[in-house]
Amino acid sequence: MENDRTTTAHGRLRAAFVGAGFMAEVHSRAARAAGAEIAGIASSSHASAARAKDRLGVIQAYASVQDLVEDDTIDVIHVCTPNVTHFALADAALRAGKHVVCEKPLATSVQEAEKLTALARTQRRTAAVPFIYRFHPMVREARARVRHGQVGRVLTIQGSFLQDWLLSSDDDDWRVDESLGGPSRAFADIGSHLCDVIEFVLDDRISRLAALTRTAFSQRGGREVRTEDIVSVVFETRGGAVGTLLISQVAPGRKNRLALEISGTMETLSFDQEHPETLWVGRRSGSQLLVRDPAALDPSAARYCSLPAGHSQGYQDAFNSFMADVYLTVRSGTVPDGLPLFEDGLRAARLTSAVQRSAQEGGWQEVSPNDPESTGHKIPLLTLKERQ
Repeated sequence: MENDRTTTAHGRLRAAFVGAGFMAEVHSRAARAAGAEIAGIASSSHASAARAKDRLGVIQAYASVQDLVEDDTIDVIHVCTPNVTHFALADAALRAGKHVVCEKPLATSVQEAEKLTALARTQRRTAAVPFIYRFHPMVREARARVRHGQVGRVLTIQGSFLQDWLLSSDDDDWRVDESLGGPSRAFADIGSHLCDVIEFVLDDRISRLAALTRTAFSQRGGREVRTEDIVSVVFETRGGAVGTLLISQVAPGRKNRLALEISGTMETLSFDQEHPETLWVGRRSGSQLLVRDPAALDPSAARYCSLPAGHSQGYQDAFNSFMADVYLTVRSGTVPDGLPLFEDGLRAARLTSAVQRSAQEGGWQEVSPNDPESTGHKIPLLTLKERQ
């Protein structure tokens, strides 16, 4: 995918990061690939920011988040911090007139996600959440096949997102701590990605669901674990399809396996994120394995082929494509098809809330039918040129 590398009044688009961990590294690589100047970083302390500045090749380490937010030369702020801090940081950045890329979950409650979504609209700023699995070309190809009617009427969906990084009781991380990660872990962290891909490919919404959750170990790192390791979900979509989901962070040998199978009256589509170069198309006769080749894909999928056929694309390439679309929106005010915005972060918060209610109360839970569509802001966005 080609990047539109236009400049701002003070030079290249200037991006800054809050947080200095793994996701800040991923964001910084994507921002650099999209042509931005990696202008600044703030973290839990100035010392931490200074270390990350050297490691990530950032121009300036800020003494505080407030100093970063108040810098008028910064165009976009990337929030890459523990989940419970997302609301306050995104809120401050938007109120300071910045465009925002906020890691998911957008917020740890529906109410906070609603407030951020409304604020982004009021401020007319680009406000995006990196649901980056949408940006695999073969996911876009699956979506095109559903849209063009090649799958037929969708009947069933099977989805899973499996990891093993918390398999041992000795494994620990800030995400396990409810005071930092929020009340949901496995679903809010990776189940939200799975649901986003399903709804994106189908152009449909999960209308109701029933969920069970399990915690594999009651203690980690010497403290009680209150968040879930495993989630099982049965659901129905507004269009009448039925499906099942399995989310686990304790599945031996599975590192980051988002897998999706959609069956319609004419075709079945199967995608595995750990093998993102292919899409299996099942038919009653003549099934085939589609390989990523821009010359053979739908134009909506070929657009995200940043490398020729036979040169493998993966997770970072998908993230780079997401960031290129974010920055295109910042510069032009035009939202490319399928760019995940704060509305999509709000949608994930609503799904997470429904899963939690079902796990706690039992039975089916309705998912609010009044969620905004994910095709972009209805209020025109403020471009960099207008802002300056």
